[in-house]
Amino acid sequence: MSEKNRRPHRHLAYKTISILSFCVIIALWCLLTYGGMVTELFVPSPTKVLSTTVDMARDGSLWINCWMSVKRVMVGWFWSAVAALPIGMVMARSKVFSAVIQPIIEFARYLPVVALVPLTILYLGIDETQKYVIIWLGTFFQLVLMVCDTVGSVDKNMINAARTLGANRWQVYKEVIFPAALPGLMDDFRLTIGWAWTYLVVAEMVAASNGLGYIILKSQRFLATDVIFSGLITIGIIGLLTDFAVKILTQAIVPWHERLGE
Repeated sequence: MSEKNRRPHRHLAYKTISILSFCVIIALWCLLTYGGMVTELFVPSPTKVLSTTVDMARDGSLWINCWMSVKRVMVGWFWSAVAALPIGMVMARSKVFSAVIQPIIEFARYLPVVALVPLTILYLGIDETQKYVIIWLGTFFQLVLMVCDTVGSVDKNMINAARTLGANRWQVYKEVIFPAALPGLMDDFRLTIGWAWTYLVVAEMVAASNGLGYIILKSQRFLATDVIFSGLITIGIIGLLTDFAVKILTQAIVPWHERLGE
């Protein structure tokens, strides 16, 4: 069988294994709860979580909270990408700029974002801007270094060839560096969107009145583990959909790029 004919079979096998892995997790969950191995106070049953999710969907609270969380994550991450892309690209090509900026970035990326929440409230108040900034802080510093590393790995021979043909600095960035680095940059964006979702609860932990992170923290006070599980599973599903959407976008933007194993 040729390599071309093997690909559909490999793709089907990959999907089958992926589905089975989720089925195993659900089966273990059912075994623990329906088998009476744990109490519903600690681990609610799938039926209880599903019922709670359906109730929230019917009264509209689930959709409102999903929308607010998606909005906060995407706005915070978008401005992180807008700021990180040019800074990371210049850092990769300018040693002087890198010497000035990189130590600051390296220092800031180790600061725990949760410890910055009181300062963001002090400086920005408790409106939506503060929540966007928390998401931004959680992704910007990491993304800058990832962009720098991706751009720095572009083949120097292509850059030298462009300069030999008379390209100026802007043309080198626009016509050579950015297209060559674009597949890696899309992967960087996909990874940092996932990180943005992990900072959602931090962004919504103080002075929030809606959002998936808010209902998770609120439910913690009342030991409503069914609502906590519902919120966590909803975040996971939205995260998977976001990841899938970015993968599709990557294939549309850089169709020539193929990963090892794809």
